[in-house]
Amino acid sequence: MKEPVPLSDSLDRVLRGLGSPGVRASISVFSAWADIVGTVAAEHSEPVSLDGSCLLVVVDAPAWATRLRFAEADIVRRCTQVLSETVVTRVEVRVKPAGKAFSDTPSG
Repeated sequence: MKEPVPLSDSLDRVLRGLGSPGVRASISVFSAWADIVGTVAAEHSEPVSLDGSCLLVVVDAPAWATRLRFAEADIVRRCTQVLSETVVTRVEVRVKPAGKAFSDTPSG
């Protein structure tokens, strides 16, 4: 009989099989978001998914979308620093629908 496998290992294998960078990378980027973009920008934005090498970020206003789009190269560089590897190569920014909280915004 095989030894039990931690759920995180199984989830990581599934995510990598789907082309995602895995659990550790996603958790690191999401938990370090304020360090990556700064505290003010983090108050107006939220990473919602990491699909392959594309980080999807939702913002609360069009002005923040413009600001983060212009900062894409810096965000990619900071993600690489946080993860100690190049996982994020592209950032897609979307404005959340009016009246919705960040947690109500579906990923993808």
